[in-house]
Formats: sequence, structure tokens, C-alpha cells
Amino acid sequence: MNTPQQTLQHPDILYRETQWFAANLKARLHAIRESEPFPALSRPHRYDAGTSLYPKTIAQYDFSAEERFILLLALIPHLQPELLDDLKPERFPGSESAIGGFVGQKHKGFLPSIETALYLTSGGHMAMRLSLMQCFSRKHPFQAHCMLDLGQPSDTEPLNARPLKLSSEFLDYLLHSMPNEPITGRHFPAKHLITKLDWEDLVITPETQAQMTELLAWMDHEHTLLHDWELEKRLKRGYRCLLYGPPGTGKTLTATLLGKRFDRPVYRIDLSQLVSKYIGETEKNLEEVFSQAERKNWILFFDEADSLFSKRTSIESSNDRHANQETGFLLQRIEDCPNVVLLASNLKDNIDNAFLRRFQSLINFPMPRKKERFQLWQQGFSKVSRFDRNISLEQIAEEYELAGGAINNIVRYASLMAIQEGRKTIAQPDLLAGIKREFSKEGKYV
Repeated sequence: MNTPQQTLQHPDILYRETQWFAANLKARLHAIRESEPFPALSRPHRYDAGTSLYPKTIAQYDFSAEERFILLLALIPHLQPELLDDLKPERFPGSESAIGGFVGQKHKGFLPSIETALYLTSGGHMAMRLSLMQCFSRKHPFQAHCMLDLGQPSDTEPLNARPLKLSSEFLDYLLHSMPNEPITGRHFPAKHLITKLDWEDLVITPETQAQMTELLAWMDHEHTLLHDWELEKRLKRGYRCLLYGPPGTGKTLTATLLGKRFDRPVYRIDLSQLVSKYIGETEKNLEEVFSQAERKNWILFFDEADSLFSKRTSIESSNDRHANQETGFLLQRIEDCPNVVLLASNLKDNIDNAFLRRFQSLINFPMPRKKERFQLWQQGFSKVSRFDRNISLEQIAEEYELAGGAINNIVRYASLMAIQEGRKTIAQPDLLAGIKREFSKEGKYV
């Protein structure tokens, strides 16, 4: 008979889980002392999946009692470390290699290893041990979704001697029952993109809109295509798309609005922070980004992607070789990523042809034509403002070829000049001065 589902608050759930863990650990310690077979784990509690993120995680991955015991074994040092004191070597002389684990340098309590988890769940039963070893493979959710941080294996130690440790991100997730935003900066080169604009505010050409059809269809119907139509074995998961065109034509805004439309976080990857001068650090930084992205279904946006691809060079030095290795690692990781991955470039020709073939679609963001420029001018100004009688936005749209980003800069400048002088009228001289400023940035004069 199944334990009835219980609606509890997050602290109550963690308390009940630790009590369940403690009871099962006590039974195992008794079996070790008496040299008896381990009893089966008692049936875990069942919870309403809507109460907190912990039950949602358990339900999402359909974890077994053994998998839940392993997760809790990694969590207990943070919640009730004294529960593990009876696993210290002096309590069971001669069983140290079987139980595994170690005592920390500053934390004097017992810290479990993978060996600890395998022994306490399998009780030395070889078939069960081999089955449970799959919990620590890269394909298991524990690693595939960044729940455990098992570190790198040592050349001189068994694989299972590695510490059983929760990732810092998943630990926050469990302790606080809320998705944890990544720590950005030098060690995490990603920025969350948000906007107050809506999809209807995006001004792009009809041709660009048409090129976006497949991307939008994928984001709407990915699950149906792969699962209901049973194409999962034939088609790669994920969607890779190149957005290319001059600066200010809407590539970043499009990426941000896609996230808003489909309720997915969008993170822009700072490639200048991603590439480390230390050998191997670039791959580590990349893996951290992709691991979190895959777990939380982010849209990844690589801006100015050609800045990294330009590092692909003929090998003339060790630095060239490492640059090519870093680029190769990124390309492979993008190709294997099950998420939507968008890369932006000012010029399509800057992207290696071999890599272009890996994209599902290429979307061109050209300079806006007169019709789009007129729309951008109309949408840009505040409804509070009005225009000089001499200003014709339609004429300005026809005369001056400007991207949306430049038009926004001009709107900002002309509006600020009006506010500074205590008026609500946009003056023609201010508008023309703003246009002149934007063209001068490109070495052009009007």
C-alpha cells in the first residue's frame, strides 16, 4: 500500500526526508555490527509535487528509493552532519575500505564518498552494486543535470573514492526551494537578458520574419516532433541558429523576445570572459554554462560569435593549438546541446563553412528599409512628446539609412535635449544633430 501524498512546506519535507534517511541508516549500521544482510530501504514518503522544488525534482526524474538515499547522503552534511558520525573509521575498525568516505580538514564530521553511497545502498550485493554504479555515470540525471559535483578522478585512486558532493547550484536549489540564478562575472561568463518590449514591438523585414518560421515552429512543437512523431532517434535534440546582419538590426532583441514569448530564460555568453589564458579553464567555463543551461532549459545566445571562430588558425605555436582546441570544444558542445542555441555575427562570411552546415537555420537581419525605418521612428518616441512642424518622420526614414539601434540612440538624444530645455516638442535641429552623431560613429558625414 502506497504512503498517501502529503502537502507540506519545504522545511517540513526536508525534515521528513532526513528522518527517513536516519531510520534507514540506523538499520544498515545495525546490520554491519551484527554481520547481517542489509534490509531493503523502507518506502519513501510521497508528496504533492506542487509543494516545493524538491518533490518536483523527485517526481520529474522518478527517482528510486536508492537514488533518493544517495541524494540525501550528499545533503546530510549540510543539514544534520551528526547523523553520519557513526560512519567514522573508529566506529567500524576493519570496514574502512568498504564504507569509504573521509573526515574533512576543517569539518571534523564524516564526509561520504561514492563508495559510501554504493556500500550503504547495495550492502555488498554485487549485482545491485553494478546497477547502482550507473547513478554516477555522465548520462544519469545526477551528473547530466548538475546535481552532483563528483570532481575529476585521480590517477592513483579508484573512481569511487571521489567525494559524494552536491553541486553548489543544486544545493541552493534544495535548501532554499527556488531556482538559483547563476553567479555571473569572471567565473560565470553569462548575463540574463530581459526586456520590457513585446513580440509586437520587434520591427524586422518580412523576409526575416519568414526565415524565423522554422525556429518558432521548433520551439512550439519540439516535443511533438521528437516524441509523438517518434523522430527522437533520427533527429538531434536542440536547435542551432545563426542570426547575422549589421549591428543594431534586432539580433539581440529577437533572442530576448524569444525567451519572453516561450517563457525560457535567455543568457548571453560573453566570449571575451569565456576564453581563459589558462589551459583547460575555457573548457571548464564552457561546461559550467552548458550544464546549467541544459538543466534549466535556457536559450543560449552567443553574441559576436565570430570573435571566437576567428581564433581558428593554422597551428604555428602551442597557443594556436590551444585556441583551436578551445574552438573545437565549443563547436562540439553547441552541436550536442539539447537547447535552443543562437549565435550572432555581423557577417555570415566570418563563420567557417564547415560549421554553417551544423546550423538548422540561418536568419538574415539586414538594414531596415524605408518602411521598417518609418515604423521604428514612429514607435521610438514617447506619446508625451510632439514634433516640430518641420519634422516629417516619413521623409527622415526615406533619407537616412539607419539601423534600429541607431534610431533608438537618436530618439534618446533628441528627447533628452527637449527635456533639458523644459519642452515636450522634439526640435528638428536636435533630431538632425542626433542623426549626424550616429553617422559620425561610422566615419560618415551628412
